[in-house]
Amino acid sequence: MQRNLVIGAVIAVILAAIAVPSLLDEGPDPVQPPTTPDAVASQSADTPVEPAVQALAQDSLRGPLTGERFYFALPDRFANGDPTNDTAGVEGGRREHGFDPTDSGFYHGGDLAGVTEQLDYLQGLGITAIWLTPVMTNQWVQGGQGQESASYHGYWITDFTSVDPHLGTDEDLATLVEEAHDRDLKVFLDIITNHTADVIDYEEGQYSYRPLGEAPYTPFLAPGDETVKVPDWLNDPQRYHNRGNSTFEGESSLYGDFFGLDDLATEQAEVVEGMIDIYSRWVDTGVDGFRIDTTKHVNIEFWEDFGPAILEYAAAQGNDDFFMFGEVYDANPVVMSSYTTTGRLPATLDFGFQSSATAYASGESAAALADFYAQDDWYTDADSNAYALPTFVGNHDMGRLSSFLQGPALIHDDLLERVEFGHTLMFLTRGQPVVYYGDEQGLIGRGGDKDARQDLFATQVEQYAEEELVLGEPGARDRFDTTAPLYQHLVELSALRQEHPALADGAQIHRGAAQGAGVFAFSRLLPQDGIEYLVAVNNDVTPAETTFTTFSADTQFEPVYGAAVGITSGSDMQVSIKVPPLSAVVYRATSAAPGVDAPLEIAITSAELTGRAEISAQVTTEGSAEGTAMADVGMPFVQVTFAARAVGAEQWQVLGTDDQPPFRVFPDAAALPEGQIELVAVAKPLSGPVASATTTSTVVRPP
Repeated sequence: MQRNLVIGAVIAVILAAIAVPSLLDEGPDPVQPPTTPDAVASQSADTPVEPAVQALAQDSLRGPLTGERFYFALPDRFANGDPTNDTAGVEGGRREHGFDPTDSGFYHGGDLAGVTEQLDYLQGLGITAIWLTPVMTNQWVQGGQGQESASYHGYWITDFTSVDPHLGTDEDLATLVEEAHDRDLKVFLDIITNHTADVIDYEEGQYSYRPLGEAPYTPFLAPGDETVKVPDWLNDPQRYHNRGNSTFEGESSLYGDFFGLDDLATEQAEVVEGMIDIYSRWVDTGVDGFRIDTTKHVNIEFWEDFGPAILEYAAAQGNDDFFMFGEVYDANPVVMSSYTTTGRLPATLDFGFQSSATAYASGESAAALADFYAQDDWYTDADSNAYALPTFVGNHDMGRLSSFLQGPALIHDDLLERVEFGHTLMFLTRGQPVVYYGDEQGLIGRGGDKDARQDLFATQVEQYAEEELVLGEPGARDRFDTTAPLYQHLVELSALRQEHPALADGAQIHRGAAQGAGVFAFSRLLPQDGIEYLVAVNNDVTPAETTFTTFSADTQFEPVYGAAVGITSGSDMQVSIKVPPLSAVVYRATSAAPGVDAPLEIAITSAELTGRAEISAQVTTEGSAEGTAMADVGMPFVQVTFAARAVGAEQWQVLGTDDQPPFRVFPDAAALPEGQIELVAVAKPLSGPVASATTTSTVVRPP
């Protein structure tokens, strides 16, 4: 073992990076400087649309899995269904087997059998998918004498092909998947391609990062460690970068050891093929998808190969709905989206939502939350968009939402209300909500890492037993109370989202946001039925009222959440809504929104395309005031599809469909034909004729 590996140090650095994203490498930089538009074209309402162009008009993409409700848990800390595997069948002390239920850094006994035993509890919560930290066999203890820590979390893998005996057996995983599927619950596994456990040491006895211009360290394996990793190709030191610890800046973010963990050379074809083979075998277990750890610290080219290969393999086994989402630990949507566009992964964990939602639940500006959602267009491409992103408010690395909100809650004595409000926001907005285990029981903790990984069964860790809860008494007891206020709140939100699919998959159209604390308002609408939902959330400690425009005039909206009396839009299509403090209200139109009653006009704008550059469209109705856009009063619901082709080519390449203004896509120029190309934007209303506009632009490859 080359040096002490202290997980708390990992989290401290990464948490700082969320607050200041520049502290970590930002991966492939998709951001381009503003350019002057060199191509602007518009089409009048009476211009006919070619059949080939009209055929491009489509609804915004919703992948096979965009409406899930996740529950994220560490099996070791969730439930102990089989005490006989607590020490993994190994004699000796905690240094040998890693089990010490009194220490927050060691195994506590939870396992896959415990998850299976609690499926009724999870199903009752209303979740539809269970996401578990890695279940593969780990190096159980790392760190020098007096600084030991165990791999209860699952991220120090040595055998990538088997279930860790602390958690059970391959058969236990099969039982969990089968029984979960019997309840219509999906199972997702955390996976790792960036690194393995810390096994390789360096002859130099030094571990600071060596840049690419210098020779790497000289790797060696201690006696007995030559074959500890499975599959065997993982034991070859030449499959690793061997450059020392990452500084999380520049190239070291990709080539450095993640605090000592052996960093795989994922640019090597052998590693790419090996990882595809490893995780294809885990697809065979029948699980429904993967969450991918440390995605940001792997070269983008790896994901371009890995993601499509795993999805293709899953489809060949009959699972067309297999879904993956990567951990890109950065709050900037521009950075995160590069892994779903250029990197070809279906989704990333939405750290931007976590940051913005926490700020809003703390009482900060509603306008800032609106600004965050305005960047969703960065995710829009032909096979993914922001609606697939799993959203969350706290996790095992950062800590729990309840711990983040303690400061504002101390002022107003309203921690329960704020925690409920943060989860309400997550369930009512776009994306797939992720509940972190224990949040439904009011756990708080003292921060991230081990301080946010409490036992849900009766704990033997003194710190955990003494900690305050959002509501209820501290103590060492099983915490699977289905009458707990937060559990019941999540049950209600899950039922609401289940009953009204528009709240899960509907287009999210901005309606208004207060400049400070106050109301954030938006519509949700499925184009299949055209029924508009009005949603208004208020993060202030006093009631608030807002007025905004809808898609329909003189239309009744019935209350479905948070309100008892319906409202009616005026002839100007506007409604006024009152929202209680730290609450949300939802209304549903009693009739479908109208299509266009005047022909559409559309204009398309593009600058020179290099890196990721903006292509935008503005849609108006015939006779509307000059400059009136879709976000303005009286405009109908429209979706805009963008496509490109080389000049003279017949086939259009769809770039993506945007379902809310401003209508934009940010394609990767590397995926477009070089030189002069044609661009088209096609506007599709709920009903009525489509409109289109074409222009030309130039694709320039960066040097």
